[in-house]
Amino acid sequence: MFPRSGKSIVFDNFPDPTSTWEIIETIGKGTYGKVYKVLNKKDGSKAAVKILDPIHREAEPTFFKIYNVYFSNLRFLCNGGSVTDLAKGMLKRGDRMDEAIIAYILHEALMGLQHLHINKTIHRDVKGNNILLTTQGGIKLVDFGVSAQLTNTRLRRNTSVGTPFWMAPEVIACEQQLDSTYDARCDVWSLGITAIELGDGDPPLSDLHPMRALFKIPR
Repeated sequence: MFPRSGKSIVFDNFPDPTSTWEIIETIGKGTYGKVYKVLNKKDGSKAAVKILDPIHREAEPTFFKIYNVYFSNLRFLCNGGSVTDLAKGMLKRGDRMDEAIIAYILHEALMGLQHLHINKTIHRDVKGNNILLTTQGGIKLVDFGVSAQLTNTRLRRNTSVGTPFWMAPEVIACEQQLDSTYDARCDVWSLGITAIELGDGDPPLSDLHPMRALFKIPR
């Protein structure tokens, strides 16, 4: 059992997801697991589910052993792929994304970030691969695996996380300077880098090794 808010959740009471959902294909892979397109066997609807990678070295005595893991919800399936896929696909055809389309994507992503920031949450990994498209042209901000929750007593963070080319200078500085901190404005920097990515197909400094880029960005 897992205690939560004074109550206990009995994992054995959770239904087996495989009785309802069937994996169709892999549609994404991240640091912490894979994202699959799944089919509801009962009504034919489709969704996306992220399955986290377990720690494989369970024999190692310093690692805890995972007995069971259950998902809490399923996600809206974005069949349009990521905006990075769109930008790169257009460049392969010798075309570039129109500025009006870039402006629309950035506006919608900003609306999502505004909601997060109002609720004291920093995404910390804004990039083209984490902005998805629906078949109707909707924009969805995804992958909150490294997001951070702020509180009234802690309005800044000091953990250096994210994807190198999109990381803000103040986030990178936390790796080297113990007294460095940052706030939600780091997401705005990352979205600005994403704007360049949508126009050029890659973020600035993408020709460098990620670690070298981390040294050059603050300068």
